[in-house]
Amino acid sequence: MSKINYKSVEEIELIRESSLLVSKTLGEIAKVIGPGVKTIELNKLAETFIRDNGGVPAFLNYHGFPYSLCISMNDQVVHGFPGNRELVDGDLVSVDCGAILNKYIGDSAYTFAIGEVSDTVKKLMRVTMECLDLGVAKAVTGMRIGDIGYAVQEHAEKNGFGVVKELVGHGVGLALHEKPEVPNYGKRGSGVKLEEGMVIAIEPMINAGKARVKFWDDGWTVSTVDGKPSAHYEHTVAVKKGKPEILSTFSYVDNVLKEKNKS
Repeated sequence: MSKINYKSVEEIELIRESSLLVSKTLGEIAKVIGPGVKTIELNKLAETFIRDNGGVPAFLNYHGFPYSLCISMNDQVVHGFPGNRELVDGDLVSVDCGAILNKYIGDSAYTFAIGEVSDTVKKLMRVTMECLDLGVAKAVTGMRIGDIGYAVQEHAEKNGFGVVKELVGHGVGLALHEKPEVPNYGKRGSGVKLEEGMVIAIEPMINAGKARVKFWDDGWTVSTVDGKPSAHYEHTVAVKKGKPEILSTFSYVDNVLKEKNKS
């Protein structure tokens, strides 16, 4: 098992810059996402924006992945391919983005509702975001990986939702997936001890129905076994004493969506 790469204060600042580029990219997606938009157009927009700002898309060609964004719709959980299907009212779209800037990686994901979505989907989105917040709150020195997973799992299952177990969060730094793995389930007080200098991606993947998933023949796309929707939110987080430091932000997305809702 490879060891955990602890980050210096300077390295954490570089990861913050990469994470902010990802956060701004998701904000650009928020501006244009809506009915009639093809997801491949969102992919092009993200790649252009990342490159225009001095970065490189972290997902493009990662183990052969052919796109700059993972765009997972409705019953797709993660790693969906952008394509030519136009978004329609009622779609649920998870957009996962990564960028390399100054050699360091930022990673974040946001789930968008297209037009009017069902009450179940609204609840799924809200609860998944709450799961993220609860998991992030445990990313402090002295806690353990299991404390993060327990916080996510307990809240999701209490609300009647399934927690995906086949896919996990991870360390972030010079590589997209570093140690330790950060599952969205677990026992309190178990797993790797969290220490200052660890930077992790916490990313609840929560299903409206059963927890189980299926893997597609394309080698990437993962969807729910029962065809029910799934939501996914992700932050890159630095473990600190007393209070975690969230290096990515949803503020760019939130500001755009607020303006859109006004109009």
